[in-house]
Amino acid sequence: MFPVNFLAIERIGCQVDITSKKRVLEHLGKLMSGISPSLATSTKIFDRLMERERLGSTGIGDGIAIPHARLREINQAYGAFLQLKAGISFDAIDNRTVDLVFALVVPEAATQEHLQLLANLAAMFSDEDFCSQLRSAKTTEAILQLIQSQEAKLTA
Repeated sequence: MFPVNFLAIERIGCQVDITSKKRVLEHLGKLMSGISPSLATSTKIFDRLMERERLGSTGIGDGIAIPHARLREINQAYGAFLQLKAGISFDAIDNRTVDLVFALVVPEAATQEHLQLLANLAAMFSDEDFCSQLRSAKTTEAILQLIQSQEAKLTA
């Protein structure tokens, strides 16, 4: 389901204390800034995530958001994940606060891959037990293990 190196421990945040959507997207940009030498700073990723967010909220409901963007500077998809200490306003479709955020960036031309990854992530986060476990996780390692286990279940 996910490409090799799609999600790594250094792109996961556990119990992150952020109180606004903009700060979440900035933090995600920082986590992803090392995915390509041409993306050494977080500005470009943050800008692209913000551009997409202006088109409509990526808050899909039930406390989940999946901000995503296309980048010409990469040749494969990458993800980053934040478990927030407290829910924040994200203009989600159900008007609930968001506390689990999975960011996705894909190559600019990867239209089908982008849609497939978004669908897979939405399916993954539709599992209430999985989301509950993510909310209870105490370490980035535990979060990564949960996500990898859930991915394996969905691809089996």
